[in-house]
Amino acid sequence: MPTKSQTKLLIIAASNGENLKLAERFIKLGNELGAQSELLDLTEVNLPLYNPRTHASEGIPDLVNTLSQKLSANTYWVICAPEYNGSIPPVLTSAIAWLSVQEQEFRYLFNGRPIAMASFSGGGGMELLLSLRIQLTHLGAQVVGRQLMSNHAKPPKDESIKDVLTRLLQMKKLAI
Repeated sequence: MPTKSQTKLLIIAASNGENLKLAERFIKLGNELGAQSELLDLTEVNLPLYNPRTHASEGIPDLVNTLSQKLSANTYWVICAPEYNGSIPPVLTSAIAWLSVQEQEFRYLFNGRPIAMASFSGGGGMELLLSLRIQLTHLGAQVVGRQLMSNHAKPPKDESIKDVLTRLLQMKKLAI
């Protein structure tokens, strides 16, 4: 596993409810494992909904560049997101869309990056995790094989969070 000075872990919350609480647990346990963990709450970023007409007429919002810099500065990411209508929440989908149009190579930010996924969802979360895995893999990310799926009936356990983090932190970013 990388040393503490090398391990920069960004925990991305795609809701301000249970998944934000889950993200905070990932930060706490990531720090215990020696990572420099920080939170990115997408609900506070306030990006506009991605729209190709807006993109063509107004360009890329400055917030996208700020977001991209924060993401680039961290080798490892954990995405904590709820399931929305059997798929990815709009705040996350829109952020990924904006991030994928800011460079010539749409995969540049994701390509080779180790990413873990977790969900606290009333609907189970499996459709979210499957959809997100497909999207992240398409973008070139290395998605950790184990994922965390939880809800009120099956709350997340610290041992499971630590296992996901341990698997993630053992990966190396691929040089693409």
